[in-house]
Amino acid sequence: MEELDELQNRLFAESKHSVLVVMQGMDGSGKDGVIRNVLGNMNPQGVTVKSYKAPTAEELSHDFLWRIHQHVPAKGMIQVFNRSHYEDILVTRVHKWCDDGTAVKRMQAINDFEQLIQTHNRTRILKFYLHISPDEQHDRLTERMKDPAKMWKYNEKDFEEAKLWGIYMKMYEDCFNNCNNPPWIIVPADQNWYKNMLLLLPCMMC
Repeated sequence: MEELDELQNRLFAESKHSVLVVMQGMDGSGKDGVIRNVLGNMNPQGVTVKSYKAPTAEELSHDFLWRIHQHVPAKGMIQVFNRSHYEDILVTRVHKWCDDGTAVKRMQAINDFEQLIQTHNRTRILKFYLHISPDEQHDRLTERMKDPAKMWKYNEKDFEEAKLWGIYMKMYEDCFNNCNNPPWIIVPADQNWYKNMLLLLPCMMC
C-alpha cells in the first residue's frame, strides 16, 4: 500500500498522465470493498470515485457517453468508475432496452472514446471485471438482509437480476470480445483477500 501511495504522489507531481480505473461486476461482486480496501489508502485529494446508477432524465436527453466524459480524470489524477459506460451495453441489452444493432454502435463509440482519452489525454485505463460464482453471489445478497452493517446495500431487485445470470454472462463476453483495447482484467472475486491482491498488482504497475 505504501508503494501505491508513492506512485500516486509521482503521478500527481508529474501531472503528465492520468489513470482511469473501471470496476464492473455482478451485484455482490465486491466493487465497493475493492475501492475501500485497495484504493482507500491513497491521498483523497488525488482520487475521485464516481458511481453510475440509472441515468437521470437530463442524462437521457444526451448521448450515452455525455455523463461519462464529464468525469474523465485530469492529468495527475486517478478516477475510479464504480460501474461505468459499459452498463449501456450490459444491463440495457439484458432487459432489451437496447437492441443488438444499437449495442454494436455503442461498442464502437466506447472504443473511440477510450482511444481518445488514452491518446490525447495520456490516460491509462485499467478495466476490471470482478467475477463471482452464482452461489457466492446468493450468499452475499442474503447476508445483506441479515447483517445490520450491510443492510444499506440491500435491494430486493438484486435477486431478480441474479436470475438473469446466464444472459448477463453472454453480454459480458460480447463486451470483452469487442471492447478490448485496453484489455479487461478478469479477477476471481469469491475470496476477498485474493481479489484485493490481484487488483493491487496491476494498479502498482500502471
